[in-house]
Amino acid sequence: MAYKIIASSCTGCSACEPECPNQAIFEKNGTFLIKPEKCTECIGHFDEPQCVAACPVDKTVIIDTAYPRYSA
Repeated sequence: MAYKIIASSCTGCSACEPECPNQAIFEKNGTFLIKPEKCTECIGHFDEPQCVAACPVDKTVIIDTAYPRYSA
């Protein structure tokens, strides 16, 4: 499953964007979003999703259950 950013919780700090190894995170109107088709949950890159680790606001970056789990 891809991750998603809860727009109402996003502070627009941009901490997550440079941490994404897949360049799946982008800014739109002051908040950041994740392109689900590019999100690999950091599998093969890191032990934990870097967007989750970098976000200063708890529970802002969460699993998007609308997309199937990524398989390498």
